[in-house]
Amino acid sequence: MPLKQTHANTIYQPRKCILYPSVQGYNSSSVFNVEPNMTPNHFTKITQRGLSIVGQVVLIIIALATIFAVFQEITHIWEAKALTVGDLLLMFLYLEVMSMLGHYLGSGNLPVRYPLYIGIIALARFLVLEIKELDAFRMWALSGSILLIALAILIVRYGHVKFPYTDHSD
Repeated sequence: MPLKQTHANTIYQPRKCILYPSVQGYNSSSVFNVEPNMTPNHFTKITQRGLSIVGQVVLIIIALATIFAVFQEITHIWEAKALTVGDLLLMFLYLEVMSMLGHYLGSGNLPVRYPLYIGIIALARFLVLEIKELDAFRMWALSGSILLIALAILIVRYGHVKFPYTDHSD
C-alpha cells in the first residue's frame, strides 16, 4: 500500500537559486553541499558593476567638491589678507578628506582611521574657533571626545599590527 503523502515524507525537489546558478537548491539537504566557489549570475554581475560605477562617480564628485572648497578657502584667505588657526585647521581637514579619497581610489579599501583623523581635526577646529563661547563642561566634553577618538585610533592600529589580515579581500 502506498504511503500517504504527508509533510514528513515529502521529497523536496531542489529549487534553482536565482542569484547563484551553481547552487542546485537551498533546502535542508542541499544547504550543506554548497560549492565554496559560487559564481554570480549575469544579474548579480551587472548589479555589482553598476554599484561600483555609482560609487566611483560619487567619490569623484566628493573629490571635486573638496578641491572647490580648498580654492574657496584660499580665495578667502587671499582676500582677507590674514591667516588664522581656524583656516589652517580647515585646510588640514580638506587635506585629510583628499588623502582618504586618494587612498580609497588607489587601493579600493578605506581604513577606518581616516574618518577618525577627520573627526579629530574637526573637533579641534571647533574647539579653537569657539573657545570664547564654550563653558568649562563643553570644553572638557570636546577634549574628552578628541581623547576617545585618539584612543580608538591607537586600538585600531594595535589591532592591525597584532592581528594582521591574512588576505586583502575584506
